[in-house]
Amino acid sequence: MAKSRPVLELAARFDLGGNDNDNIRALSLCPLSDSQTLVYVGTFSGSLFLLSFDASSNAVSRLGSVWLGVSPVESIYILDQESGKVLVLCDGYLFLVDSLLAKPAKRLDGALKGIDVVARRFTGRDSVTTDLLPSDTPMDQNKSSSKKFFQMLGTGNRVNGIKSKDVRHQRAPQGNCVFAVSIGERMLLIELLCDEKDGVSGPFVILKELPGFTGVKSMVWLDDFIIAGTIHGYNLASCVTGQSGMIFALPDVSGSPLLKLLCKEWKVLLLVDNVGVIVDANGQPVGGSLVFRRRPDSVGELCIDVVAVGDGKMEIYQKNTGICVQSVTFGPEGCGQSVLAAEESGNGSIVAVASLSKLIFYQKVAYEEQIKDLLRKKNYREAISLVEELDLEGEISKEMLSFVHAQVPRNRYWGLHPPPVPLEDVVDNGLMSIQRAIFLRKAGVEIPYGEEFLSNPSSRADLLESAIKNVTRYLEISREKKLALPVMEGIDTLLILLYRALNRIEDMEKLASTDNYCVVEELETLLNESGHLRTLAFLYANKGMSAEALSIWRLFARNYSSGLWQDSHSVCYILDGEPISFSGREAAAAEASRILEESCNQDLVSQHLSWIADINSSFGIQVLTSDKRTEDLSPEQVIQAIDPKKVEILQRYLQWLIEDRDCNDPQLHTLYALSLAKSALECMEVQNNVQEGDAGGVEVENCNANITSMFQSYVRERLQTFLQSSDLYNPEEILDLVEGSELWLEKAILYRKLGQETLVLQILALKLEDCEAAEQYCVEIGRPDAFMQLLDMYLDPQVGKEPMFKAAVRLLHNHGESLDPLQVLEKLSPDIPLKLASDTILRMLRARVHHHRQGQIARNISRALDVDSRLARLEERSRHVQINDASLCDSCHARLGTKLFAMYPDDTIICYKCYRRLGESTSVTGRDFKQDILIKPGWLVNR
Repeated sequence: MAKSRPVLELAARFDLGGNDNDNIRALSLCPLSDSQTLVYVGTFSGSLFLLSFDASSNAVSRLGSVWLGVSPVESIYILDQESGKVLVLCDGYLFLVDSLLAKPAKRLDGALKGIDVVARRFTGRDSVTTDLLPSDTPMDQNKSSSKKFFQMLGTGNRVNGIKSKDVRHQRAPQGNCVFAVSIGERMLLIELLCDEKDGVSGPFVILKELPGFTGVKSMVWLDDFIIAGTIHGYNLASCVTGQSGMIFALPDVSGSPLLKLLCKEWKVLLLVDNVGVIVDANGQPVGGSLVFRRRPDSVGELCIDVVAVGDGKMEIYQKNTGICVQSVTFGPEGCGQSVLAAEESGNGSIVAVASLSKLIFYQKVAYEEQIKDLLRKKNYREAISLVEELDLEGEISKEMLSFVHAQVPRNRYWGLHPPPVPLEDVVDNGLMSIQRAIFLRKAGVEIPYGEEFLSNPSSRADLLESAIKNVTRYLEISREKKLALPVMEGIDTLLILLYRALNRIEDMEKLASTDNYCVVEELETLLNESGHLRTLAFLYANKGMSAEALSIWRLFARNYSSGLWQDSHSVCYILDGEPISFSGREAAAAEASRILEESCNQDLVSQHLSWIADINSSFGIQVLTSDKRTEDLSPEQVIQAIDPKKVEILQRYLQWLIEDRDCNDPQLHTLYALSLAKSALECMEVQNNVQEGDAGGVEVENCNANITSMFQSYVRERLQTFLQSSDLYNPEEILDLVEGSELWLEKAILYRKLGQETLVLQILALKLEDCEAAEQYCVEIGRPDAFMQLLDMYLDPQVGKEPMFKAAVRLLHNHGESLDPLQVLEKLSPDIPLKLASDTILRMLRARVHHHRQGQIARNISRALDVDSRLARLEERSRHVQINDASLCDSCHARLGTKLFAMYPDDTIICYKCYRRLGESTSVTGRDFKQDILIKPGWLVNR
């Protein structure tokens, strides 16, 4: 059921309060102005309340109340505003109250008691009705005729207690105060009389008495006919002739009859369970029927729509199409009977809904806003349909009509025009010409057709198919030309239709899945009805309507899975350069994954990821790890959308985030490590069960064990690699998970992250007995005590194991030169075989002596170098420079004589004045001795 546009929006809520007897039984609205509306509320306790609703501020206020009786208020009728009166049916009587409930209610006595149903007379537009009470007779009419007139109204000289000589009471305006009253098996037609001072004041005249119907529950009086709904069916009675008959009978098991006058078209809605039949004043069905989702408790009219309430829901249906355009929930299911009230004219903008003691007000959304909402949703067809209907009803301005036409992105024929003659007519005319030619030839008339052509004419179906193929070929060639956009839209749209007529499904899908100018709005209904959903899905995806396309692919997958469709159709795809054949389900999942790989819509990915992954987990991984998106998805929302059972998808997605997207979130690193660790633990458990259990045969058992072992090795390799490479996860959380397991290497890596050197050495040396890894870890530590600690573990394992002499000898052989021989000898056990230790200890001692002698040599060489450098420095400092009268400053070239001078390391000499100008680090040559250090050959140590 479509819900395409918002017609009503919530305005206000009001609660009468009190007990269950104050629950609302009847409602009626009376508009005073554009913003203010009076609301009359009748309750089960017999009270009538008056409320005021202000549309400008959405405020509800209570103005007054009046008590009518102990029975429920059945119905409320607002007379014309000039009279200021309200007619109320309660406890089988009619009460007349003033519109503001300021005065006590007045009961209409006389023949009006035990009333079941009341209906006001309505006169349709441009209809001719009969005045049941003739106008006043001329003055020259005799007394006897006047007497007969009053006798017709009542008995004797009184009409409901009013003497005939009392002329203060006159007739109310025709129709406003004329009612049909059903009392048992009688039906009275009455008219309320007006008072010159107070308007409608209470007296009434009985216009006519008609044979009634048994069990009347609802009644409408339109023009000269009364339609009554009884427990047996719907009946029609003429108020002029009194003749009656049944329109149709109700089924044996049916709800109570319900009638609603549609004042916009002056028609009547007859309800049969959840079906509403529309009839005219004569009881003849007109137009289509309205099918409601459930039997409504009450029905109202809102311009071009019909509003139905029941079971806590309010639904709005478009009258001409029967489509539900909006659904609103105002209460829980089973909340009791609901009551709806709208303006009787059908042109109002306020709707009131009552449930129990609560009253809810809704305001109509302006039609301009409804149309704009449809245009924003690209529902152009519905927008145009709504505009055309409103234009027909005169409910839309010319400016809005022009605005809608400007918003629709195409004209009716997309730049093409309808053919002068339909194709079928051309073929039929040709066949008629052939038949005429055959007849003429038999008659001896020469014709311009050959014998072969006339002897074997083609059939109509073949000619039509040939014509469609020719048109298709022409359009295919036209697509290659550069044409205007509307023309291209027409060509591609028409091509889809022609392919559909020729059942060329592959061509249709190929065109829909590639770049095209098809107008989706013109094709979706036809393709949907003919079942070409794949083509429609390709069109949706090509036009960016991803949600609609994904819904179709999901429908494909669900129907194939449930067996509704036979999954015998295989589709060929090219993946990694190789053709792969997919089943129907897999093809649907593949197409959906292609759409989602480019989609940045988080909600779409979350909505469709599950069913795609159920069919093929690789497709789910492609969706999540796609690099085609312009914006990345939120990792938190993606992880929430992944099924916890789909561990592989979660791990691949986290791996992609960390390795390919360089994600540095510690939580994601920890989550990835935990997931891998859980998988490794599960694999170990499965492998243990396979090895311990009896699988029915040794070969099967060995095969299962090998497969499990291979998968376990793969998972553990990924876990170990990640634990070593990442520094962002929380090692303590991983340790809590694997603490009691046999994942020793993983625990060693985690302890290493935490700096627990002793535990790491214990695992490597004693649990795993990986001597090479243990020694390498000691090298990374870089302290001699680490090797001594490892040696101590080898010689004294303290875990119920024998001393590992070979491992100890290996350690001494590889790293003995860095150990203290005395400490090593102290650590060596007396039980160690001398043959194993002698060579190693001897080599270690020799290395120790060699290391000591190398140190002595290096120390003596260093001392000699120091002596040489000191001697070179002394020689440089004791060097003499001779200055005479001919010596010149290298900077200003002035004679030095007895002036102060300075000499730089490069042997340049300058006067003191130039020295102050140049500074002590920069010579005349421009060399900066702080940046460019000068080393003379004599300063170098030659030894």
